[in-house]
Amino acid sequence: MPEQPSLTELTAGVHALVPILGAMGIEVVESVPGRAAALLPTGPNVNHFGVSYAGSLFSVAEMLGGLLGSSSFDVPGAVPIVKRLEIDFLKPATTAVTARTTLSEDEIARVQREATETGRGVFELVTEVVDQNGVVVARTRGDYQLRVF
Repeated sequence: MPEQPSLTELTAGVHALVPILGAMGIEVVESVPGRAAALLPTGPNVNHFGVSYAGSLFSVAEMLGGLLGSSSFDVPGAVPIVKRLEIDFLKPATTAVTARTTLSEDEIARVQREATETGRGVFELVTEVVDQNGVVVARTRGDYQLRVF
């Protein structure tokens, strides 16, 4: 794998690729092979009754598929794309939240092999969105595909 950019560089890259994530103030806080995490501040993400907007919680969880893909896979021309994402909103979020997801080394190797051989490698990510008090406020399950274009 090539050398990983800094978290500041990754955050700037995410904002450049998907400007709405920048408007939300999303910050990359971890990006290594098999692990990704991003912080969603309250600020612009609070809804009309003082808790985090559902769409913002969804967005911070969903974007981790691309972030994890960029740090975990090395297949020329491949892009991680989301195919389906389900979210369970468990508790209202009244603080900043951090979304975290992981993918095992075995899964990384399998997806990379499939994408190299067939042009597509499918993987599932489960993400937990946790507030600053350690409470899980949302959980997603997403089907992603590493696809060679």
